[in-house]
Amino acid sequence: MADTTANVAHLAVPPAAAELPVESRSYWSTVLGRLRRDPVTLLCGLILLTIFLSAIFAPWIIEADPYKTSMLRRLQAINSKGYLLGTDELGRDMVARLVYGGRLSLLMGTLPVIDALLIGGLLGIVAGFVGGKLNMLIMRTVDIFYAFPSVLLAIAISGALGAGLLNSIVSLTIVFIPPIARISESVTTAVRNLDFVDAARASGASSWTIIRVHVLGNVLGPIFIYATGLISVAIILASGLSFLGLGVKPPEPEWGLMLNTLRQSIWINPEVAALPGVMIFVTSICFNLMSDGLRAAMDIKL
Repeated sequence: MADTTANVAHLAVPPAAAELPVESRSYWSTVLGRLRRDPVTLLCGLILLTIFLSAIFAPWIIEADPYKTSMLRRLQAINSKGYLLGTDELGRDMVARLVYGGRLSLLMGTLPVIDALLIGGLLGIVAGFVGGKLNMLIMRTVDIFYAFPSVLLAIAISGALGAGLLNSIVSLTIVFIPPIARISESVTTAVRNLDFVDAARASGASSWTIIRVHVLGNVLGPIFIYATGLISVAIILASGLSFLGLGVKPPEPEWGLMLNTLRQSIWINPEVAALPGVMIFVTSICFNLMSDGLRAAMDIKL
């Protein structure tokens, strides 16, 4: 009887926790979990969110007029009375100039990358999936642009089109199409040769269905991560064009243009003159670090 009771009790005991089937987490749940454990990426995301929101809602959070000049208050020091970050060479409030300048700088940094992502990503996916002569035609055309350094190419295109916000965006878009197209082509070529794509093709699925259902989901992640890293380069290039007089025109507030107008004041008030450069540096480094964090979080091998 004791043995029978022991056997019944043994059968009633649930399996050990280690033997219970563990519920698998989805891919995106894993990615979000990794991001939550990455303080650097979270901090950079918070900083960028603050910069974006400040630029978007600038009229509601900044009372000072970024265009109002006052020669009596020019080049005020940081934390001077009434001016938290001082004034520029024309007496304009630097806080207002920096916040409003973020609008143009972020626009010139993100819009060209988005346009290049749509155009270059499409060209690369088509070239990688179709292959053959079409791949040769697209990729050899892309290689022509690699003969020129990106900075010189952007300056040449902007110089040919003329100064202005729209022309700067067009020139930067042309500069970023080739690298995004090459990344898209290489990733698509690798996915095209996988077994599940061959199985879909053998089942009679059309090329459009295979691209939409099987290819896009596997190539958009790497392309998006690479494009995120390009935003920092775009902000630096856009600021450089404005610094050289090929971008935004005065008196518009833009970080690169502000560096140009304040360069003569660096010997008088270097702290104020360096503020636009600090904004460019902080924004660019945050985009770079966030891109690295996204790459690590989305790497399925980890």
